[in-house]
Amino acid sequence: MGKLKIKPKQLTALGFPQNPAISMAISILEKNYKHATFVEVEPFLKALVETPEKYYHHDLFGKVAERIQPMPEPIKEKPIIRANPLIYNTFGAEHIEKEAVLQMNTAMRLPITVSGALMPDAHAGYGLPIGGVLATEGAVIPYGVGVDIGCRMCLSIYPMDGAEFPKRAKMFEQALKAHTLFGTGGNWGTMQEHAVIESTVFDDVPILRDMRGRAARQLGTSGSGNHFVEFGIVNIEQDDADLGIKAGQYVGLLSHSSSRSLGATVANYYTRIAMSKRLLTGDAKQLAWLRMDEQEGIEYWLAMNLAGDYSAACHQHIHQRIAKTIDIQPLATIENHHNFAWKETIDGKECIVHRKGATPAGKGVMGIIPGSMATAGYIVRGKGEVASIHSAAHGAGRKMSRKRAKESITHHAMKQLLEKHNVTLIGGNLDEAPHAYKDIEAVMQSQKALVDVVGTFMPQIVKMDIG
Repeated sequence: MGKLKIKPKQLTALGFPQNPAISMAISILEKNYKHATFVEVEPFLKALVETPEKYYHHDLFGKVAERIQPMPEPIKEKPIIRANPLIYNTFGAEHIEKEAVLQMNTAMRLPITVSGALMPDAHAGYGLPIGGVLATEGAVIPYGVGVDIGCRMCLSIYPMDGAEFPKRAKMFEQALKAHTLFGTGGNWGTMQEHAVIESTVFDDVPILRDMRGRAARQLGTSGSGNHFVEFGIVNIEQDDADLGIKAGQYVGLLSHSSSRSLGATVANYYTRIAMSKRLLTGDAKQLAWLRMDEQEGIEYWLAMNLAGDYSAACHQHIHQRIAKTIDIQPLATIENHHNFAWKETIDGKECIVHRKGATPAGKGVMGIIPGSMATAGYIVRGKGEVASIHSAAHGAGRKMSRKRAKESITHHAMKQLLEKHNVTLIGGNLDEAPHAYKDIEAVMQSQKALVDVVGTFMPQIVKMDIG
């Protein structure tokens, strides 16, 4: 097939303006579509010239679209911040570092804030603290959700007595090694199938248009940091009709990961836009918001929900792959997000509730609150406590930064603690050592009013990124 050659008059006939958009488009087409014909690229060019605003963020034709129709300057605002923060509830204040409280105080001074709460595992983050719950009116804060959009817990409980675990431990270890993949850029190398990959949101939101392929290759993989997949022992305290499980010990598989590069790209991109539109200063800068009635806010909401669905699909792939390998189907599955925003009603008003590192705990809502790789995690049922905005902690919470953990914890100390609790670690690093986390028992004591404990999960074989 010959090299693509396009004449300027072919583009002017389609409606291209007499400006550099023509030469730019020709250059891009002849370089990147040289084996195509004009007939093949014509439909795309017609769409580009008719609706250039849809292509402002296109990797190749974004600048062309701006030449066809300049991108409107964002409306910039200098919001007036409240002099004093609104009053909010704190659970387990004795476990929470000062920096997290200061960040929460800043969030409670925003003019869009309606209410908030701080969970007992809270620690400082970017924008809203990890463990912060914030309800806003008519606006969403990308960094109020966080970079790990849809960070999710998923537990499969298998019809296998926990006492049988040692006999099958090698099989479980091999399943984790063979069927999980970790790391920032990790992918399977081939397109994985799931309905979420076919979502039209990939086409409707400009920033997502070129991300479908990468998302398909990363489907069913996990990130770095505190993301994990682990086998362990589930203890159900009493018969639970809702779960359809009798009291006793079972083998379980627990995973923790998010929406991979898809979510990170969405978070960082829309945070930059929010910062360019809401001219906040100092500590409030990272809490810039997008209004729910403006184009960027609508786009972020669609993209955030897609990232949440994608995260759920990743967990489904992991659990289905491993269940097939060990030839055991689960009795029950429990899962929940903890970096997300929901539309909820507070005092008769529709609000956007951000739970950054906080577990949804509406009345009867199931969730999982992990500890560390050497301590129990908790299966819980929410009580629907209004004071916490129907929320609970999302884990034990860090008591030291990753840097401090690497500087102060030795590999020997970590190995000793894991051996003490009969935990086998595949990968992992010192920044995720159990010593770096708060006491999960103390955290759970601080939120007795928020959740009922249904059971526990004790890790036995843990796989994480090498770090």
